[in-house]
Amino acid sequence: MAYWIRVNYDRKEYVVDLDRLSAFVCAPNGKITFWLPNSGIPIIINQQTDPEDYQQVFGYIQNVSAHALSGSWLQVSYERNDYVIDLNRISSFCHSASGRLTFWLPDSSIPIIINEQKDPDTYQKLLDYIKRKTGHILT
Repeated sequence: MAYWIRVNYDRKEYVVDLDRLSAFVCAPNGKITFWLPNSGIPIIINQQTDPEDYQQVFGYIQNVSAHALSGSWLQVSYERNDYVIDLNRISSFCHSASGRLTFWLPDSSIPIIINEQKDPDTYQKLLDYIKRKTGHILT
């Protein structure tokens, strides 16, 4: 079921289906960023200037994080931000011999690099997801 919201950003009004989004970034300063599907346009919502829009999106993020039926939503702390990512929308993963897993956020060109030494829990969750989803084991 679609979860449509109306957001004002950069003097434009957008109507967005949050169920179609693949990633959200929550910054410590109260900003939430997401990218419009198929366009790469980032939308940034600020808690102070857009409290209603912010609360709608934040509530949605909390809901998908807590109730993801398929277990595909992953929360990652990366570069001082919290990312909430739907792994089902990731189409490629890269594993290096140095113990890093890299993937790119859909609808943006942002790479997420997870280091086995720095974040072993997230690293293992990603390896488990990749094995479960693709049948491939990365070593």
